[in-house]
Amino acid sequence: MPFDVTLPDGGGRFANQTVLVTGSTRGIGEGIAKRFAREGANVVVTGRTVEAGEATVAEIRDEGGEAVFVEADMRDPDDIATLVEATAEAYDGLDVLVNNAGVETNTAADEATMDDWAFVLETDFRSYWLCAKHAREYMDEGAIVNVSSNHAFLTMPAMFPYNAVKAGINGMTRAMALDFGPHVRVNTVNPGWVAIDRTTGEMDPEYREHLDAIHPVGRVGKPEDVAGVVAFLASDDAAFMTGESVLVDGGRSQVMQDDMLPDYGARRERGPE
Repeated sequence: MPFDVTLPDGGGRFANQTVLVTGSTRGIGEGIAKRFAREGANVVVTGRTVEAGEATVAEIRDEGGEAVFVEADMRDPDDIATLVEATAEAYDGLDVLVNNAGVETNTAADEATMDDWAFVLETDFRSYWLCAKHAREYMDEGAIVNVSSNHAFLTMPAMFPYNAVKAGINGMTRAMALDFGPHVRVNTVNPGWVAIDRTTGEMDPEYREHLDAIHPVGRVGKPEDVAGVVAFLASDDAAFMTGESVLVDGGRSQVMQDDMLPDYGARRERGPE
């Protein structure tokens, strides 16, 4: 999908900076990669699917941005070390790391297996630590943004260990903020419902309308919504923020009882009253 590459005077907030975004071949990660490219960064796109990664890079370059793709499996510690080294070599340094790669399971705590546990913790948790640990070696100063989930705060049945790990990411962010400061800031973004293939690809129209209606902003999120907050946290505009977890959920966390809500989707369609 084309994206706006019009930049402010001076080339954007991230001109001449290098940004690594894990899990950026699709979905939220792809949106984040494109946002940084639009703001002038050299972007390293990474994931396991070469075709999708190269397509993302091609879209960025076609619109005037700069990016390369590096294949990596976030469950493989050697791949992570190689990825960070390749990023630093490609653009002579590293300024921003966005830990985004993740998987989800739909199992209850009393149903999850050791394989479920390893699958989620190695991908969604250990990889964040290892990416940050290796990136820190190349960052004299900069920012790390960990993408977690609203499940870190409020969750639902049969989302284990995904929900436990997302809460853990918030704790990891606080630990990194203390250990990497003052030169590297570390913050978390916690998205709610975001319309990507994994979450809404096979959803029937009626349920999608219901989801829009129960969000106080009148719709579910888009990758661009998350990308904007990630870019803010990585920029000098957030220079006095570190160790924070920012919820980006269209107001859903403020709702106590759905059946008391107005139809926000219908309100949005009507426009200002």
